Amino acid sequence: MICLVRGGGDIATGTVQKLVRSGFKCVISEISHPSSIRRNVCLSEAVYDGYKKVEDIECVLCPNVEDVCNMLEKSNPVIVVDPNLDVLNYIKFDVVVDAILAKKNTGLNKDMADITIGLGPGFEAGVDCDVVVETMRGHDLARIIETGFAKENTSVPGEINGYGIERVVYSDFNGKFNSIRNISDVVKKGDAIAKVGDEFVYAKIDGVIRGMIRDGFDVKRGLKIIDIDPRIDEVKNCYTISDKARAIGGSVLEAILMLKNRRSEYAKRSIT
Repeated sequence: MICLVRGGGDIATGTVQKLVRSGFKCVISEISHPSSIRRNVCLSEAVYDGYKKVEDIECVLCPNVEDVCNMLEKSNPVIVVDPNLDVLNYIKFDVVVDAILAKKNTGLNKDMADITIGLGPGFEAGVDCDVVVETMRGHDLARIIETGFAKENTSVPGEINGYGIERVVYSDFNGKFNSIRNISDVVKKGDAIAKVGDEFVYAKIDGVIRGMIRDGFDVKRGLKIIDIDPRIDEVKNCYTISDKARAIGGSVLEAILMLKNRRSEYAKRSIT
């Protein structure tokens, strides 16, 4: 089966890992300048560097949509800059997963593939897609929703060790981003960790820099630019797919197999 995954961020990367490990072929569609924060574990970085390895998954950049089929014969997954999904004109996908996490539907519809899956809020299961996977941390994380919507976006990051909004840094300024510290650095509250234009950006809590936008990125005010993990003893987390991404990826795999098997059984009953 061939899957199209929209987006190459950390949640999408966890999803791609599950699918590739399970024998699926995966194409990732991205924008020309992705703003992934957890860059060490985002296959979207291949857009900039031509290649990205996250754990055991190696991803290469395909230069144009016309060559995706040929690239898939040599590498799995491949990523292509294709925000308009022109690749749908060249490949018939069995599955489309919208993993952009835009908090709204930016174009997913059930006609794109035999199985369509939306991650997080903004999609109505049974209308925009076959199923929706819950992305909010808590009891329902990774729940497969067959009718209705995921929980609405609260704009408040999930808590880690009691810290929520404090662990995420949003830019107060417009300008070019330049880091002073690096991903995996341990910082103290009040430390200067980056600059946006001529303005310094400071850590709000003690912790480990788990994610940071790329140097030179043209930042707009309000954009998420840094993620700090208060668990100072877990620097290794900067280099591995998160528990949240693994859980969501597992539910995507489950949903695909569930729908495929359910339809197969229905077809058998219809024949007999």
